[in-house]
Amino acid sequence: MRYEVEVGGVVRQVEMRRDAGRLVVTIDGRRRLVDVARVDAHTVSLLIEDGARSLSREIAIDRDPGGLLQVRLGAAVIPVGVNGWRRRGRPDSAAVSGVGPQRILAPMPGKVVRLLVEAGARVSARQPVIVIEAMKMENELRAGQGGVVTDIAVRAGQSVNAGALLMLVTEGQTP
Repeated sequence: MRYEVEVGGVVRQVEMRRDAGRLVVTIDGRRRLVDVARVDAHTVSLLIEDGARSLSREIAIDRDPGGLLQVRLGAAVIPVGVNGWRRRGRPDSAAVSGVGPQRILAPMPGKVVRLLVEAGARVSARQPVIVIEAMKMENELRAGQGGVVTDIAVRAGQSVNAGALLMLVTEGQTP
């Protein structure tokens, strides 16, 4: 699973995969092994192996009204934006280049919780457009470009597979 994560205005490329019950997390090319244990509905305990050292952290995650994640690490509260995507085989050249309609895809198997826009709605880049629930967490997906929602391929409550087309945003279209 690949993500674009924005922390404090800095965008990081994050890739995660499971291996023997652990997460292998690569952040901007740097690999870490992470054991994750859920403490409660909003809190997780992390054991992070980073080369020769191990770190233990407990973080709480909430969502603010604007859709950003609020990650609490000790006394610090850090706003975090996440835009997930998954690539299978060759990436869609239109999605990668920003030319043509943007295909918003399900980053993982889950259920559509709610649609935040309707077909014909004008959206701006990074505007939240759909919420997917996966692994007991809600994931808010955002438009990668401004334009008009020209197709919505799902409905609230629908289960989706990873990589399923959720909606199209076409640049320069008028409603």
